[in-house]
This record gives sequence, structure tokens and C-alpha cells, in this order.
Amino acid sequence: MRSVDVHGSESGSEPGATGGSGADHEFLALERELAVFLRRARASSGEMAREVHPELEAAAYGLFVRLESVGRQRATDLAAYFGVGKATMSRQLRALEELGLVAREPDPADGRAFLVHLTDEGLARFRSVRDARRDRYVSKLADWDRTEVAELARLLHQLNARAEG
Repeated sequence: MRSVDVHGSESGSEPGATGGSGADHEFLALERELAVFLRRARASSGEMAREVHPELEAAAYGLFVRLESVGRQRATDLAAYFGVGKATMSRQLRALEELGLVAREPDPADGRAFLVHLTDEGLARFRSVRDARRDRYVSKLADWDRTEVAELARLLHQLNARAEG
């Protein structure tokens, strides 16, 4: 028996036809789609970071998302969240600080530490780019039913939550 995958390609549906059990076909299709999605997401993050400021690296956009979402954070907490070293995070934050997009202030709970936050300028630039991105999603998914968009968001949230835990 033959079936059509998510790309419209035919494949055998017998066990072993895709290099494993029949259930493997769905997971291989998922892996392919996630690889494409992640490649596009990385490229998009770079473009959006440069829209915030032409001198920014792609990783900076994720920092904006995190700081806008959770507010003031220690650099060590940001480094842990993103899975990078303290030196890498310090370098990225220093560049953002020099551009006036983030600022540091003493941590009231520990005078030796600092909390990083978006400046008014950084927040305004980030929100402008984020809103433009949202408009592109609305445009690209205009022919989707809102329940489909909500279901995609729910499933991605579920996937992300499992990856974190």
C-alpha cells in the first residue's frame, strides 16, 4: 500500500518502508518539518535583530523576547536559559548596552549582582519589529481558520514544554 507524505511524496506504508516501523514515518516527517522550521526561524531571528538595530547578531532577538516577557534578569539567569556561557552572555549584553538597548542596575537582593532590562528605546524597537512579524504571520495564515492557528500554537507550546522538562 502507498501513502502520500506531508510533502506530497509517495512512500510505502509497510513496516520497514521508511527505514523502520510504520510509526517512524510520522516522526521522520515531523523531523523534516521541524528542521525546515528551525532553519527559517534562525534566519528570521537574524533579520529581525537587524531590524531592531543593524549591528545586532541573531541571538539578540531572543534576548529581547526573554527580557520583554519576564522583565529584569541577572545575566547568569539569561545565560542558563539560553544555554550559553557567562562570557558569551556578557559579550552580547555589553553590545546591547553600548547601543542603548539594554541597561543594568544593581540587584536589590544582592548588591554584588546586576539586573539587565530593556531600555525604553530597546523596548520600543523590539515591539515595533515584533508587531511587524505578527502582521506577517496574520498575512501568511490568512486562509487558516483561527481554531487551526490556536491548535498550532497549543501544539507548539506542548512541544516546547516537554523539551524544557
